[in-house]
Amino acid sequence: MATGANEKVRIGIIGCGGIANAKHMPALKTLKNVEMVAFCDIIVERAEKAAKDYGAPGAKVYEDYKKLLEDKTIDVVHVCTPNISHSFITVDALEAGKHVMCEKPMAINATEAKKMLDAAKRTGKKLTIGYQNRQRDDALYLKQEAEAGTFGDIYFAKATALRRRAVPTWGVFIDKEKQGGGPLIDIGTHALDLTLWIMNNYKPKYCVGTTYHALNKDKNTGNAWGDWDTEKFTAEDSAFGFVVMENGATIILESSWALNLIDCREAITTVCGTKAGGDMLDGVRINGVHLGRQYISRPNLSAGGVAFYAGSGSKDPSTREAESWIDAIVNDKDPFVLPEQAYAVSQILSGIYESSQTGNIVFF
Repeated sequence: MATGANEKVRIGIIGCGGIANAKHMPALKTLKNVEMVAFCDIIVERAEKAAKDYGAPGAKVYEDYKKLLEDKTIDVVHVCTPNISHSFITVDALEAGKHVMCEKPMAINATEAKKMLDAAKRTGKKLTIGYQNRQRDDALYLKQEAEAGTFGDIYFAKATALRRRAVPTWGVFIDKEKQGGGPLIDIGTHALDLTLWIMNNYKPKYCVGTTYHALNKDKNTGNAWGDWDTEKFTAEDSAFGFVVMENGATIILESSWALNLIDCREAITTVCGTKAGGDMLDGVRINGVHLGRQYISRPNLSAGGVAFYAGSGSKDPSTREAESWIDAIVNDKDPFVLPEQAYAVSQILSGIYESSQTGNIVFF
């Protein structure tokens, strides 16, 4: 798609809840070459508010997403609904001739994610998934180091997304049926995406996984967002996986919304290669051996350096994500997050859940 100097990319938002308001719509609003022209939500009042806050003049409001997709003037759709509906809404949007940005995870499971990937290939439309953590300064720096060969062959990595007491109590986050799972598919997915991306390795061989409902029934929880509803908390509270890739590399994936752990970290990765290692445990750290001596280097990712200015000077990852996505559409380039990459994440997540249920190794 190429737009003229005065043309704007026309966007429809499907799902006007938390993630649309926290990330997608504010980021798109900063871009001069886009306009949000349609908003859809099963709670129509949310779509009306979104249209008022973010919409172009005359923006339309829908309760049924299929009606929105009938508008042939819409170029792009952002799918910001619960996980259970990612797949069929995305497929319908691609079939309707729209490019699609779908919020993470790609789908409720790998089977549904494959339908999205196949639809993108079949229609020739662009599909990307909202893994905005790739756009953080620390992630972009580690990726540059990996591409420069600093780490050599990365054969071990840890994908970490651990919270002490931060179970999301709004929406349907804790509902396994609607989300497909808990922290593994919610925040573990970000850590795994970062890890696979920096490793540039998307071919899993097998995995073993465990999930826990250890704290679901707790009362007086000390949770960051107040006590969860024990009757509605059907997703796991923690999940862990051991993944072996086709080239022999090993990944340990740790995820939890509620764990008796002090050292909590979310959406970070540690990579260990034949030449050096890198992590996000205290800013970005690169470790290795130089001239026979061990070293740790900590690159300064701040754009400071002026005595009276201490700001980082970097853009918010959500804004970078939106800019990159729209640029891919306007200039007909591959999106920053490829659907094939997101599908590999979904494969591994589904494998960990399956292994936990069956007690068996899951081969891909």
